[in-house]
Parts: sequence; C-alpha cells; structure tokens
Amino acid sequence: MHRIEMNELSVIVIEPSVTQSHIVERYLHNLGVRTIDMLKNGASALEEMRRTPPDLVISALYLSDMTGTDLVHSMRKESQLADIAFILISSETCFRYLDPIKQAGAVAIIPKPFSQDDLQIALQATLDFIDSPDITLENLEPESLQVLLVDDSDMARKHARRVLEAMGVEQITEARDGEEGAYQVREHYFDLVITDYNMPRMDGQELAHFIRNSSDQPSLPVIMLTSESNEHRLAMAREAGVSAITGKPFEPNTLKRLLEEVLREA
Repeated sequence: MHRIEMNELSVIVIEPSVTQSHIVERYLHNLGVRTIDMLKNGASALEEMRRTPPDLVISALYLSDMTGTDLVHSMRKESQLADIAFILISSETCFRYLDPIKQAGAVAIIPKPFSQDDLQIALQATLDFIDSPDITLENLEPESLQVLLVDDSDMARKHARRVLEAMGVEQITEARDGEEGAYQVREHYFDLVITDYNMPRMDGQELAHFIRNSSDQPSLPVIMLTSESNEHRLAMAREAGVSAITGKPFEPNTLKRLLEEVLREA
C-alpha cells in the first residue's frame, strides 16, 4: 500500500500575522510541501476546507473571528472535515486553553518560537496520523491481546485505535469515560487498559484506583495517555496504580515501547 509522503501533503495554514505566516510557509516549502493555502481567519478556512478538504490544517490559537479551539471543534462536528489532521502553533502555555485542542485530537502543538525541525517532527506525526506506520510488537502476539481503550474524545480514541491496529491488535473495546471503563473491567477480561486522565464522571486516576482495589483484575496494566501537565496530579495517578504515562499527542513508537514494557512486566 502506498504511504503518503511529505511532498504529497495538502495544507491549509491559518495565521493572521504576516511575519508568522511567511515563516510557516517558508518552512513548509523547505520541507518539500508544495500544496499550501495561506489564510487569515477561521471562516475562510472552513469554507476552503468544505470545497477541497486538505490533509492537514495548521492554525494559530487566536484568530480575528474565532479561536483555534473553535476552529478544530467546528471541524470535528462536520463529517467531511472530522478526520482532517490539525496542528496548533501558539505561544500559549495555559492548560485550560490547550487541553480542549489536545482532546479534539490535535496531532501536535508547536510552541512559539519554533524551528523548522519542530515543524518537521509535527509533519511526521501528521503522516503517521493519516497513514499509521507498520509497527511490530516484539515478542508479543498482538492479535490475542484484549485491550480496553478509555477516552471521552471520539477523535483521540479513533487515533489510538488506528495505531493499535497498525501494531496488529485486533480485539479493542472502547469506553467513553472511566465509569464505562470500570463497567467493562467488571464484565470482561483484559490484558491492557489505555486511558485518558481528564474525563467526566470518573477520571483515569479513579479508574486506575478502581482496577487496583475493587476489581477482579488488580494487576491489569494501565497506560495513561494524557495532556495533563500538573506534576502533582500525574504523581497521584502513578500512586493510584497507573503503570506508565505519556503525553498527548503521542508518538506511535512511544506507545509501542510502553506496551512492550508494561506487558513484559505483567
């Protein structure tokens, strides 16, 4: 099967700053991207996407008519645009502004100032998102693994499922929050749980605590994929019994490594 290359990507860039738009466009050209539409606001970007859906949207956080958060959530609500890869470029560091974008399934968030190398890494993550690479799990039989995937973001679950399937995992059960996840653990046997942290009703830390203390599978490995950056909260998740933690967005090979580590130890 043909795997898309960087020079085949079609990209829409939404950046109101003339200086920043020139930087992004120059870096993209240097990296081999040839199909680039440079736009200044969210409304024109959505209109262009509906005419010709791109492979990737790169946006600033603060636009003249909406935020990058508004833009990506609008995309996720339209079936034609829902699966388009999204990268945010922003100097914003506040968790409450960035988390909704991470939860919407952004493939990367690039902090300003950024280099061409930073953009190249994000574009590689985009290629992995569009066409998940073949990833072989070492010394495991992925087709026999029973995996529970818990996340309140449909897009995040979809991306994680695609990566797992690229590894050869076939038996994947999904849950929309920790409460649904706890129900699945009570009702079914699993080899592994992959969960988000911040979810309604029951979060990932509470789910891990339930598994360790109130389930029939107390040794069940739990990997947490999260945009949470508060070290105290992450430490509490580890204390609750999370086996391994990695950030969102995640690299497919990072998830592969964590799967191999926690399943070897199980």
